[in-house]
Amino acid sequence: MINLLTALILISSLSFMGYGIAYFKSTEMKNEFKRFGLEKAGALTAVLELLGALGLLIGLMYQPILLISAGGLAILMLLGVAVRIKVRDTIWVTLPALFYMVLNAYIFFISLHK
Repeated sequence: MINLLTALILISSLSFMGYGIAYFKSTEMKNEFKRFGLEKAGALTAVLELLGALGLLIGLMYQPILLISAGGLAILMLLGVAVRIKVRDTIWVTLPALFYMVLNAYIFFISLHK
């Protein structure tokens, strides 16, 4: 039976894999970075999302990688929330970044105490 932490790690990992891949396949994702004024940071962000997703999966077996990945993704999403606030996006548009920030911070802190 899968425990709650493992389920949350899988949800986060699969989500970030999807977001990372979508950047390279979707002009819509690239246009969002243009709207933010961060066109040059889009590919780097997508690569960091993919590395974080992979790190979460590896972290299921090696805790230090889990901590680095979850912490890194939480920080990445904190920056995402800040950018959305800066461009005055609505709370509904900001909620996914906020959700993934909290989720990865939770994974980080729970894993830290294991």
